[in-house]
Amino acid sequence: MVEIALAVAIALLVGGVLASFVPLAPGALLSLFGIYVYWWASGYSEPGAVFLVAATLIGLSALALDYLASALSTRASGASWKTTAIAAVVGVGLLFPLNAQRASAITGPIGAVIGVIVATFALEFERSGELERSLRIAGYTLLGLLLSKGLQVLLTVGLLIAFLLAIW
Repeated sequence: MVEIALAVAIALLVGGVLASFVPLAPGALLSLFGIYVYWWASGYSEPGAVFLVAATLIGLSALALDYLASALSTRASGASWKTTAIAAVVGVGLLFPLNAQRASAITGPIGAVIGVIVATFALEFERSGELERSLRIAGYTLLGLLLSKGLQVLLTVGLLIAFLLAIW
């Protein structure tokens, strides 16, 4: 039973790393689920409590960072709160379209990223009328998204390696 759980846990942890490359995909949650599956199958003995708490904090931080990165980078680049909020709603709306039958190529993770960037640019250009400023803010938004993906990949790889070290 534990061997099967170990294989499932490692598959989920690897899946978490791979999902971390996809915008707004919950790679950290997959990684945490893999750790919890093994913990449950081992009778709550492996990995230890300290590792489990640390992994949970790292995983939840990675998840929060992934979902907040575009809003934080948009706001930090000088965009208004209104632009930040509307761009976030556009991103979520394109990530999870209300009518799945009408979903198109611009929905899903890639559509959400494009939507956030386009919405940020359009709203800031409408607000300020300054092309260069609006492009800069949209660029910082994209940079924030890319940096958060990179950090999430590092964190999920770290969870995978730490898990393997903790159980062997």
